[in-house]
Amino acid sequence: MQSDPDEQDIIEAINGDVRAFKRLYERHLNHVYGLVFRLCGDRAMADDLTQDVFVQLWEKLSSFRFESKFSTWLYSVTSHICLSELRRQKRWFQRFKNSPKDGVELADKGGADLSRLDTLLFRLPEQARQVFVLHALEGAPHQQIANVLGIAVGTSKAQFHRARKSLEEWLEND
Repeated sequence: MQSDPDEQDIIEAINGDVRAFKRLYERHLNHVYGLVFRLCGDRAMADDLTQDVFVQLWEKLSSFRFESKFSTWLYSVTSHICLSELRRQKRWFQRFKNSPKDGVELADKGGADLSRLDTLLFRLPEQARQVFVLHALEGAPHQQIANVLGIAVGTSKAQFHRARKSLEEWLEND
């Protein structure tokens, strides 16, 4: 009995079978896109980063060791790529934070078609939102979140509880 329904497609894709990789892509596309969008909040960025995830997945698939479920490994790869890009962009935007050009504004995050929860998620501080999405919506344990975000497990738990409390208050009062 196979422990992971993706196992055969992974083996075939590692051996160069593009059709097997396409099946993996089709099976996991919506989940990857959903995670990326909830982490970054921008549809165009989510499209680009989702594509980056699958390009890197093709290149790094041979490093998957079958020690965990493929979906868990893919989630970790996705989180790493997305959070790395967010950190890179944050550093880039910091250069303009105190710029004399006051007219520079960030583009709308696609809020017109966000669900109520998604809208409220983007009211949270960035790290609290990331922890909440990874734990509550993706089911990641705090240890894994701490490793991905480079924070202590206790910090992950505290961020999650603060985020949950804020969301509950906003849902009651909005």
